Amino acid sequence: MPIVALTGGIASGKSTIARRLVEHGAVLVDADALVREVQQPGSPVLDAIAAEFGEDVLLPDGSLDRAALGSRVFGDPDAVRRLNAIVHPAVRTESTRRMQEALAADPAAVVVYDVPLLVEARASDPWQLIIVAHAPAEVRLERLVSLRGMTAEDATARIASQVSDEARLAIADVVIDTAGTMDDTLRQVDALWSELPTRIAERAAGSA
Repeated sequence: MPIVALTGGIASGKSTIARRLVEHGAVLVDADALVREVQQPGSPVLDAIAAEFGEDVLLPDGSLDRAALGSRVFGDPDAVRRLNAIVHPAVRTESTRRMQEALAADPAAVVVYDVPLLVEARASDPWQLIIVAHAPAEVRLERLVSLRGMTAEDATARIASQVSDEARLAIADVVIDTAGTMDDTLRQVDALWSELPTRIAERAAGSA
């Protein structure tokens, strides 16, 4: 069962690539969705977050106030490190379980792990292929402003808070250029799907 990592910066078109791969038959494991799941009310992860950052990061119903937590850690590398130390192990455990579940259901399945923080947290995992969604920072900034309603200042800060494009590209086996049209991006994904066994074999040969 091939296990493929998919990463990219904010507004890089990563979700578009993931959807297309699923349309081709891939099984998607979404790290962001897993983060939300392991932070559900009553979970050990949420209890640990509240203990570390204060009860005021919880809403009245006991769920996580993501905006409050975000403002608490944004721009503070130590706070980010402490938060990641709580969340990442739980996400790793659950993602592994989901991948094993997919393997049990279909040993020939292609599993795509959509993981924004691949460089920061899981670059050394034994992926059979690493796909990077890439568009220049100025393109992504425009998308954040025009499509997500951010101010240019907020969008710039979000991009700057992430790992550099160079760091992501340095670990890529395949780069999908998402700066063009949607059709152009989808054509690249379609071509990758047809070449996937060859690409995986090339990576394995290169690391042998």
